[in-house]
Amino acid sequence: MQSSVKRKNLIKILVLVALAMLSIAGFLFYNIQGGFSYAFPKRVIRVLAMIITGVAIAYATVMFQTVTRNRILTPSIIGVDSMYEVVQTVIYFFLGSASIFVVSRYLNFGVSILAMVLFALLLYRFLFRADKYPIYLLLLAGMVIGTLLGSFVTFLQVIIDPVEYLSLQTRLFASFTNVKAELLYIAAAILIVSFIWGAMMMKDLDVMGLGRETAINLGVNYDKRVLQVLILSSILLATSTALVGPITFLGLIVANLAYQYLVTYKHSILILGASLISIIALVGGQFLVLHVFDLNTTISVIINFVGGLYFIYLLLKESRSAG
Repeated sequence: MQSSVKRKNLIKILVLVALAMLSIAGFLFYNIQGGFSYAFPKRVIRVLAMIITGVAIAYATVMFQTVTRNRILTPSIIGVDSMYEVVQTVIYFFLGSASIFVVSRYLNFGVSILAMVLFALLLYRFLFRADKYPIYLLLLAGMVIGTLLGSFVTFLQVIIDPVEYLSLQTRLFASFTNVKAELLYIAAAILIVSFIWGAMMMKDLDVMGLGRETAINLGVNYDKRVLQVLILSSILLATSTALVGPITFLGLIVANLAYQYLVTYKHSILILGASLISIIALVGGQFLVLHVFDLNTTISVIINFVGGLYFIYLLLKESRSAG
């Protein structure tokens, strides 16, 4: 029975790999205009950005949902995306679009990641004490702080110079068209280190899915692992957000699809499946944006629209099962 399930999961993973490769090939080679030597390298950079972003978000979301024991939550709930918007808005408001923090991609990328990770670390430092405060207090505080940061951003955007505001808007929506190849190397290096760290937790995560008490009884240092997973999820989300911009609902969609598609408790398989689904969604969605919608919309708009509907479906499903 167990070997049969493994074989089915292997076949399902191979199907996802085939679809991902097909999506990538279609995006890279379909309707190339303006010269192959010019257009193809640019498409390669976009695909690499989508792969890095998709894998980072899927990885972070599956791990985050395991420690929170809730499949309708994502790392974005603690306000990391809001901090990114605060950083970009403050830079444009006080320093302007000609600032070195805007002109230098490296500096903007580094400041964004640093601010988001520090925000998450401070939140965990003061609000995550397993012996005193439950993790849901941390999530609730993150939601409240994220809402306050969003209000602050909206206030600054109302009074900012209109020209600066138009320039700022390009930073606040996910875009794969202006990603610099140099930043991909940095993001890839961060992800590789994060994946190595995450691989060391994988077996403990499989056990943590059984619940806190069971995991502790089986020898897992549960509270320490939860904190490590929260930090790792924040680093992955901060990296993807700083690279291309915020994509709110992508993790929610791909993680839950992976749970439904793959019959397993092993996080290595779930994360692989969610990552492949994420790549298919991003590359396929960007293909639609380019060749169906003629750039009249953005991939983040499509994903957030579909993700919002899927979120409502999950809420209704949870309420029916609870009832």
